Amino acid sequence: MHTILIEPTENPKVMKFVADYNLIPGSLELDRDSDISEIPLAQELFNYPFVERIFITANFVAVAKQDTVEWEHVVESLKNIVEDELLANPRIYLQKRKEMYQIYAEMTPNPNAMKFVSSKLLMEGFVEVKSKDDAEGVPLAQAIFKEFDFAKEVFISDNFVAVTRDNSVEWHQVMMAVRGFIAEYLQGGGEISNIESQKHENPVEKIINRDYTDDEQKISDILNEYVAPAVENDGGKISLMEYDKENKTAKMLLQGACSGCPSSTATLKGGIENILKQFVPDLVERVEAVNG
Repeated sequence: MHTILIEPTENPKVMKFVADYNLIPGSLELDRDSDISEIPLAQELFNYPFVERIFITANFVAVAKQDTVEWEHVVESLKNIVEDELLANPRIYLQKRKEMYQIYAEMTPNPNAMKFVSSKLLMEGFVEVKSKDDAEGVPLAQAIFKEFDFAKEVFISDNFVAVTRDNSVEWHQVMMAVRGFIAEYLQGGGEISNIESQKHENPVEKIINRDYTDDEQKISDILNEYVAPAVENDGGKISLMEYDKENKTAKMLLQGACSGCPSSTATLKGGIENILKQFVPDLVERVEAVNG
C-alpha cells in the first residue's frame, strides 16, 4: 500500500492527502455536479456530505470541506478512503477489466530455446527478432531483452513466445522468472508488436513463396502435412527454400526455436529426410538445413 501523508494548507477548509507517487498527468477539479462515474475515489469522498470539492494533481488529493465539521474528527477517515481507493485504482480512474493471460513454459527440441505459451492469441502470424538491436517496433521483445541479459532471440507467433538464451544460464535457473515476466507484461496491457507480423512466411518469402515447380510443390505438400505441424508445436517453422533437382537435394529454412538448434541437423537427417525419401524417393536423397 502506498503511503499517504496528511498535510494542512493555508486555507483551513482544505486538507491535502499526499501520495508517494504522481497520481495523474495534469489536474482534476471536481464538485458534486462533476461526472465522476470513472473516478471511484471521488465517488467515495463525496459520500461524505461535508465534502464540497476535490482537487487532484501531481502527487496529492486536496479536499475542501464545509464548516459543519472539524478536520480532527474526519481527517483519518478520509485518509483511509484515499489509501483504499488508490490501492484499487492507483491512477485515479477506474481500471478497465484486464484480459487474463495464463502462461506456461514448454521445452523445445532446442535446449537453448524455451516456449512460453499463452492461453490467448497474441498475434496472427509471427515476428522473429534475432537480436536486441533488431527489436525496434516489437515492445515485448524489447522488454525481454532489457530485463534478461541472457536473452539472444525472441520469436512471437500465434499464442506463444519462444526465447533463446545464451550459455550464461540454464533454463531451470531462469524459466520461472521469464514466465512470470511475460505473464505480468501481458496482464498489464503491454504492447506486443507495432510492426506487421509475417503471415507464417519468412524473411526470404520471395524465395519460398515463389511459384513452385511440380516437384517442389510435391515436396512442400509433404512438409506441410507430415512435418510442419510437429515443428510448429515445438515453437518453430520449416519451409522449403530451394530444391536442387540434379543432386536431389532439398534445402529447408528453419525459424523460431528450431533456428540454431543443435538437434536440427540430426532431426532432418533422421526424420524429415527419411519421410521425403519414403514419399518421393525419385525426388529427394538429401536434406540440408538453413537457419533463418
